[in-house]
Amino acid sequence: MATPRIRFGVEMMGPFEGMNWPESARYLEDVGYSTMFAPDHFDEGYGPITAMATAAAATTTLNVATAVLCTDFRHPAVLARELASIDMLSGGRLEVGLGAGYQVNDYRTSGIAMNEPGTRVDRLMEYVTVLKGAFSANSFSFDGQHYHISELDGTPKPKTAGGPPIFIAGGGKRMLTYAAAHADIIGVNPTLASSLRRNPADGLPEGIDRKFEWIRSAAGERMPQIEFHAWLRHAGVVADPRADAAHLEPVFGADVENILNSPIVLLGSVDEIVDRLHERRERWGYSYYTLQQPAAREFEAVLSRLA
Repeated sequence: MATPRIRFGVEMMGPFEGMNWPESARYLEDVGYSTMFAPDHFDEGYGPITAMATAAAATTTLNVATAVLCTDFRHPAVLARELASIDMLSGGRLEVGLGAGYQVNDYRTSGIAMNEPGTRVDRLMEYVTVLKGAFSANSFSFDGQHYHISELDGTPKPKTAGGPPIFIAGGGKRMLTYAAAHADIIGVNPTLASSLRRNPADGLPEGIDRKFEWIRSAAGERMPQIEFHAWLRHAGVVADPRADAAHLEPVFGADVENILNSPIVLLGSVDEIVDRLHERRERWGYSYYTLQQPAAREFEAVLSRLA
């Protein structure tokens, strides 16, 4: 099995200062980022479909992805057509990030009903089935609890054989074991429903070990084909990472060493960061990371070293 290359994306809330959106996408491409991520919240960024299509049209190698599409906001048969179009027109540079929805304000402000978590996850699972069916070469039918599809022949067909990669992130056992069986990219994260203060091990190495045990058990022979992703909540090229990590002790309820080893934290010099990336790939299999937009420029040196 080949060692997966380490790659980075950036979650973009808008253009970089002094640039428009196409110029920002070309900047990410030029300095070596793999992916531009567009969020899907009503109070953040551009609409993700338009943002991805515009960025893809402005570039030639940059992947575009969602961080992440809420399955409650759009019918999957409608969304499948938009996604297949972006994948086709970009030459296969789309990644489909999906989530069950978690931000209360999205539902409260829009008036969209927010069901209990179990129902939202059930809907996401059916959603993936419908998307994959619409992306397939033949017509597709499905009779589920939430969606009913009758001989849908999705058009256009995506450029990527079998459809663009499905990216599912989660922190709980049910979501991660489902992703292990159905996703191409899995974001292994702290559990959103719990605070790191109340459950510090959830985002620290011991908790991440447990999550990967669930995934390995559910993935079986699929394990080598899955790409593992971490959303970096705290990242920076800094001279004294221990001092920076010390400021996070109240957030994590843990000591500095555990914080620095958390896969959602990436602090240090360029050399220290590259060493941590290799260690995390060896220990867990993480090879894909997303930065928040403010950290994008300072990580140019990390990308250069990895290249």
